[in-house]
Amino acid sequence: MIEITPQEKAHILSEALPYIQRFFDKTIVIKYGGNAMIDEELKEGFAQDVVLLKLVGMNPVVVHGGGPQINDLLDRIGKKGEFIQGMRVTDAETMDVVEMVLGGHVNKEIVSMINKHGGKAVGLTGQDGHFIRARKMFLKGTNPDELVDIGQVGEIEKIDPSIVAHLDAADFIPVIAPIGVDASGESYNINADLVAGKLAEVLHAEKLILMTNTPGVLDKDMNLLTKLTARRIDELFADGTISGGMLPKIASALDAAKSGVNSVHIIDGRVKHALLLEVLTEQGVGTMIRAK
Repeated sequence: MIEITPQEKAHILSEALPYIQRFFDKTIVIKYGGNAMIDEELKEGFAQDVVLLKLVGMNPVVVHGGGPQINDLLDRIGKKGEFIQGMRVTDAETMDVVEMVLGGHVNKEIVSMINKHGGKAVGLTGQDGHFIRARKMFLKGTNPDELVDIGQVGEIEKIDPSIVAHLDAADFIPVIAPIGVDASGESYNINADLVAGKLAEVLHAEKLILMTNTPGVLDKDMNLLTKLTARRIDELFADGTISGGMLPKIASALDAAKSGVNSVHIIDGRVKHALLLEVLTEQGVGTMIRAK
């Protein structure tokens, strides 16, 4: 292990000062997922990062996934997960598993980790106060008029930001599971990237950060694309460079950028303290997306 002198530590801290000043009292929406939710050291590092951002005056809001945990429970009950265009097919039995995992075990674990490190986290799902209103999602098929039914998967109609805003104002850290409800109270599984993107829009967030299991957006030669515009993203969609699970992630990121979120970042959650590196240093650890 490389030893860092007290002087070097002081220099590192002083370099963070301009970023702390720039983002003071600004909202940062973080989609937490991938290996950062599985590896114990990364989990602890993420919780520490979120608490630190709150303590230096920023307003972090966490939206979490839980795909691997959902898959594990489905495997235990002998049910195979199925995905179409990056979206999980969710029948009634799978929806019960989603609610149990996301709204229960995973959400409570994240809240507990953040609180252990000195934060004041509060767990929510879109069912609380019906603050994430959803409707059934249909995917486009291979034919123009074909719609694909993927079960209890929702798209967002609207998000009421008041609950999150009240928690922020009281110095709590909201931790949100991506489950929405329709007008009749029916629950829907919603892609966590889409929830994070829409939440960043309605909260007028300064930053949206999406954590992944890749270095960021890669071209066909597996080179990292550090900066992307809407036009370049359209090209990457068209030639198939962006596909699968990255589709909803990039679509969400681009919508947020076009809707006024100042900067959107897709970062490598496998890097320890990736969140601090993105927010408090010049280098960052992924791809930045802007509308223009």
